[in-house]
Amino acid sequence: MRINLDVLLILDALDTHGSFAAAADSLFKTPAALSYMIQKLESDLNIELLDRSGHRAKFTDTGRMMLEKGRLLLNAAKELEKQALQMSAGWEKDLAIALDDSFPFATLLPMIEAFYALNKQTRLNFTHHTLAGSWEDLTHNGADIILGAINEPPTAAAWSYRMLGTLDNVFVVAPGHPLAAAPEGLTNEQLCLHRAVIISDSARVCHPLQSNLMDEQPQLRVDDFASKVQLLRAGLGCGFLPRHIASPWLASGELVEKTVISFRQKDVAYMAWRNGSDGLAQRWWRETLLASTEIARLYQ
Repeated sequence: MRINLDVLLILDALDTHGSFAAAADSLFKTPAALSYMIQKLESDLNIELLDRSGHRAKFTDTGRMMLEKGRLLLNAAKELEKQALQMSAGWEKDLAIALDDSFPFATLLPMIEAFYALNKQTRLNFTHHTLAGSWEDLTHNGADIILGAINEPPTAAAWSYRMLGTLDNVFVVAPGHPLAAAPEGLTNEQLCLHRAVIISDSARVCHPLQSNLMDEQPQLRVDDFASKVQLLRAGLGCGFLPRHIASPWLASGELVEKTVISFRQKDVAYMAWRNGSDGLAQRWWRETLLASTEIARLYQ
C-alpha cells in the first residue's frame, strides 16, 4: 500500500497550519521532508494533490478528497491505538448488560454519563428481557451483568450473584373493568372469569417462569410491561404489576388496585455477573450498581 499515515498527517497539518513551514514545525520535520513525501505519493499514484502554480500551494480536488478521507483514517487509527492501550490496561472492548423489563432504565442514565466521563472506549450494550430471559442471557448468551432478574439464580461456579431485595406485586384493573366494583378480597374463581394480561417469558432455552397465573384463566400475552400497562389502562384485561410501575397510574386514577386473596405478593430480584472475565468496565459497573442508593430504594 503506497498511502501511509505519515503522508496523511502531513496533509492534515498543511491544511491546519496553512504553510509547509508551519506544518513542518508542528510535525518536527523540515519543509523539504514534507514536500518530498507528498511529491513521492503523487508520483507513485500518478495524481496531483497540490496546485503549486501560485505563491502558496493549494489542495486540488483530489488532494481535498485525500485530506478528508485521510482524516477519517487518522481518527480510526487514533481510536484503535487508544482501544489497544485500554484493553492492555484491562478495559473491555464491549460490555453486555441485560435488564429485566421491570427495571427502570432511567435509573441507569446518571451511571452511563459517569462511565462515559471516564473517556474509555468500552462499548455498552443493553438488552431487555422478561422472567427467565435475563438468567438465560447470562448463562447462555454471554451477558456480563444482569440486573433485576427475578426468581432463584442458577447454581454454578461460572456466575456470582447478589440479592437486591424484593418487588411488590399489585393487582390492578381499569376503573371501568367489572372487577373494579367487586368487593375486596378477590378469589381465584372470580379472577378466572376475566382475561389476564401477562408478560411472555423471553427465555428460549431455560425453563420458562410463571408468576401469579392460573391455567384456567383466559390470557392475553405481551412482550413488555409498557404494552401490558396500555392494555390494563384500556380495560382489556386485568393483571399484576410491580408496584413501582403501577404507582403513576394508580396516582392518576387510570388504574385501581384491588386486593386478592391468593397471590404471590413479592418477587425476589437479583443482580448477577459472569466470573472469570473481571475486566475494569465490568468491575466499575458492578461496584457502581451495588452502591446505588436509588436501586436500593427500588428493592426495599
